Amino acid sequence: MRLKTFLLIALVSLSISLFSQTPQQSYFEWTEMPFSKEELKERRSNLLQDLRKSGKTGIVIIPAKDGFSYGETFRQLDNFYYFTGLELPNSILVLDIKGNSEVIYTPEEDLRFKSNSRSNDFPGRPLLNDISIAEQSGLSLQNISDFPALMDQKALEGNIVFIDNGRIGEIRHATEDYIGSPTPEQILLKAMEAKHKGLKFENMYEAVARVRMIKSSAEIEIMRKSTAINVEGIKTAARSIKNGIEERYLEGILEGNYKVNGAHRLAFGSIIKSGPNSLWPWRILATHYNRRNRKLENGEMVIFDVGSEYKNYVSDVGRTFPVSGKFSKRQKEILTMEVGIADQIIDFIKPGITFSDIKELTDRSIPEDAKKYMQVGLFFGHHLGLSTGDPNLSDAKLQPGMIFTVEPWYYNHDEQISVFTEDVILVTENGCEVLSMDLPRTPEGLEKLMKE
Repeated sequence: MRLKTFLLIALVSLSISLFSQTPQQSYFEWTEMPFSKEELKERRSNLLQDLRKSGKTGIVIIPAKDGFSYGETFRQLDNFYYFTGLELPNSILVLDIKGNSEVIYTPEEDLRFKSNSRSNDFPGRPLLNDISIAEQSGLSLQNISDFPALMDQKALEGNIVFIDNGRIGEIRHATEDYIGSPTPEQILLKAMEAKHKGLKFENMYEAVARVRMIKSSAEIEIMRKSTAINVEGIKTAARSIKNGIEERYLEGILEGNYKVNGAHRLAFGSIIKSGPNSLWPWRILATHYNRRNRKLENGEMVIFDVGSEYKNYVSDVGRTFPVSGKFSKRQKEILTMEVGIADQIIDFIKPGITFSDIKELTDRSIPEDAKKYMQVGLFFGHHLGLSTGDPNLSDAKLQPGMIFTVEPWYYNHDEQISVFTEDVILVTENGCEVLSMDLPRTPEGLEKLMKE
């Protein structure tokens, strides 16, 4: 009798388990391709064509991000996402420079969807055998366990492995310091050097930059949306500026509005700084948690240097507002001068010129008594795309499709006054377009916005 009861209970339990088991879902039940496979193919072809100009052969290796995200939403590494359109974790893209193969080495399943102790909640998700991934991306998939054998063969042949080191110059290896932050590329590089003797490595940053600097029409439309979200967030937060409000309160208004309008995350930690805080760059302000939480006071100005991210593409915009709602005569004078310099830069931007040309123009435009307070340098701004430091070449001639910021800073510790204006610029066939143009820039326009 006991055996029958036991068997009955076991059968019922099994039936319930089978009935309630969370179903397995495929990759594209959770997401979609951000770009057509034809555009992604063109990106990879452009990279390989650039590398072929050197006359060298070998393979390109681009790692994906580790799959465990410890609570935050998974965000794929920029290069892997750019050249594949996929969020596959723990994978490696391998391109043959001769153009014979384009393969992603991937795990059999997504480990984020797997838990032996909670199989009902984590039903698994296949990757390697999900044929829709290959069909929609235009890439072949092979098991990540086959990657070591490939590298052994390439090492025997003395192949060159091209890897993006993140900047121009010799490849930077992971240090042996006790504390550090090696990049995924450095981790991969260290493993390949240790396990596959005979490989040669070269930095392909410049080739990647030449491809990624020029945005496609699809990328441009996403960045228009990202910038529009940013502009609307600044407008909303600006209307809450008043005496006694804390900087972090304004951050909450801004960032909440980002999400209301569709932003997926911040491009970087929001920088809203007032009074004496406005005189310091973000890297100094970020050294202490409560350094950026002071109360605004009438007579001061508050600077916004903020960014939203939409579909992995970022925006970065800056403005300066008077806490009282009205600029003083001196504040207005300095802001007008700084915006005027930015206007001259923007009016000058067109295909064919270089950043050095813009630097020369800017140096001529800055009044002599303001030069020691102006922060311009060769990089009056920075390229935007999948990051706020998108790959770029400082000596490149401007081409249609490039997107970067224009942001001449003014830090005057002598008078305890700082102003900042930053706009997102798209180079067009005949000049440029200000993607952030819907946000007022002049003192009068900014004052009016605060009252709306």
